[in-house]
Amino acid sequence: MRDIDCVEFLQWALPRMGFRWPGFRKVRRQVCKRIDRRLAELGLDGVCAYRELLDDRPREWSRLDDICRITISRFYRDRGVFEALGDEVLPVLAREARTEERALRVWSAGCGSGEEPYSVAIVWELGLASDYPAVELSVLATDAGETVLERALAARYPASSLKELPDPWRERAFVRRGDLWELLPPFRTAVRFERADIRESMPERRFDLVLCRNLVFTYFDRAVQARCLAGLVDRLRPGGGLVIGSHEELPGPHPELEPWNDLPHLFRRREIDTETDP
Repeated sequence: MRDIDCVEFLQWALPRMGFRWPGFRKVRRQVCKRIDRRLAELGLDGVCAYRELLDDRPREWSRLDDICRITISRFYRDRGVFEALGDEVLPVLAREARTEERALRVWSAGCGSGEEPYSVAIVWELGLASDYPAVELSVLATDAGETVLERALAARYPASSLKELPDPWRERAFVRRGDLWELLPPFRTAVRFERADIRESMPERRFDLVLCRNLVFTYFDRAVQARCLAGLVDRLRPGGGLVIGSHEELPGPHPELEPWNDLPHLFRRREIDTETDP
């Protein structure tokens, strides 16, 4: 399939699924390859025929939605973000959790193959846990893709996925198994995986920290972004932090969010809510 044909097809199809074309511009080749494979499976000779099939077979839109999920990730992605989490954000949240004698709860939304939630666990175990022995870390990681969640549970990664992780941490957190690096059990126990599409459901609890990076505010249209943002804020404890992608921005100002110490792409929920955590 020619690139121009795929681009034209995506610009037609993406808005119909609540996606936005600009978010897919740089990653379109990954999606186009998947569409090519789907055309071969269906015995179709091009995207024009696929458009006709989508009109005739509405259930195929669900399959196309799966095809459009981007799975690019790696450990410690955007190093400055994780340095800020380790140096500023998690210590503040851990002190609050210790004072209230409860677990430190984190939600990684759109966790892919597990690199992000496991990175949080590594930062905690190797950088902070000894300072807060009474605080238990609890990380919920969700994604809509079954295949990526299976990879996350296996916790085995190519060296390229670990290239941004500090070398001493890689040596302490992983063991090499042939061509792959396997995450050691102590860094996996705090992380629990669930399959969920953020557009359809969110956890029924509150968190100290929510990471929603390179998902909602990159690929979804403004209406979906606004709806998801409202749900994300609702699931933050007062004083809790929200992290978005380094190239993302919120769909607009939110009355309950403020920048966290001028850290880019990191926000804190204002402490104006008196509701009890469920």
